Amino acid sequence: MMYYGSFGGMHLIWWFVWMIMLFWIFATPYDIPGQRRRKDTPLNRLQKRFAAGEITTEEYQEKKKILEMDLAN
Repeated sequence: MMYYGSFGGMHLIWWFVWMIMLFWIFATPYDIPGQRRRKDTPLNRLQKRFAAGEITTEEYQEKKKILEMDLAN
């Protein structure tokens, strides 16, 4: 039996449901546990180390300056 008037056998509502599901799967935020992860940049790692107290303010400023010069080149 051919369904010529109902969008390839699926009603219009089901097409919307599938489109929403696909959008939700591929557009989920990266910070949800168990999902895709963003790679940390060196500057992000440096900021985390500074926030955790692993390095001093002077070390942070020196390394930040070096990283920013690398990004500029």
